[in-house]
Amino acid sequence: MFEAVLAQSAKFPVVLELNSPRANAQAMSDAMTQLANEAGGAYLLGRVDVDASPQIAAAFGIQAVPAVIGVVAGQLAPLWQGTKTKEEARAYIAQLLQVASANGVVGRAEPVSIDVDAGPDPRFAEADAALAEGDFTRAVAEFDKVLAATPNDPEAKAGRAQASLLERVSRADPAAVLAKADANPTDVDAQLAAADAELIGGAVEPAFSRLIRLIRDTAGAQRESVRVRLLELFETVGPADPAVLKARRDLMSALF
Repeated sequence: MFEAVLAQSAKFPVVLELNSPRANAQAMSDAMTQLANEAGGAYLLGRVDVDASPQIAAAFGIQAVPAVIGVVAGQLAPLWQGTKTKEEARAYIAQLLQVASANGVVGRAEPVSIDVDAGPDPRFAEADAALAEGDFTRAVAEFDKVLAATPNDPEAKAGRAQASLLERVSRADPAAVLAKADANPTDVDAQLAAADAELIGGAVEPAFSRLIRLIRDTAGAQRESVRVRLLELFETVGPADPAVLKARRDLMSALF
């Protein structure tokens, strides 16, 4: 869940409040909730109990709580450590929103606040088990069940995209796939398979560039199939990844 919350920062700013009942900072926590409600979705407030999820505090190098961190397009912006009044907190968050606006991160969060933990989500237990067994087809089906109930769940969408990619590449020899694509530059299926092979091998930007070139060179149903696959690969890598952000801009240029 933690990674999914950070991924949301590509759409709207995320404000993480790391706290603990031991910190005696309930007044500030209440003020943070009030500010998030007043902002009406201008950002997402994520509350982290560091006692329940110490690994999150460790990941940020937090030594004492409360602490508040902003995230915009995957980039961290430490806001403050220690307690603040509601008006002091409002001023810090206003600065974060200005940075977000300057970077085009202006979506609306709904809900406006959530509790964040680092534990496994029980909804994905069956999908995770299938992935562990190498049964990627079943993993895709299990993620589809989750998406049927929550169609816009970013973690489920990312999980399905990753399982689908693994399902496709598990049936192919990467070297042969890339050789076929090089020999057949106009073969859409060959280029799609080559992008999969590049992505799974860590060549993220070449994979994206290959499909964006293909979008420029195709039309109609073929172009749409390439666009859909590219968006799926974006989900696999993560919407806040710099390579994805750049490729999204390149995609818009290719389409229009």
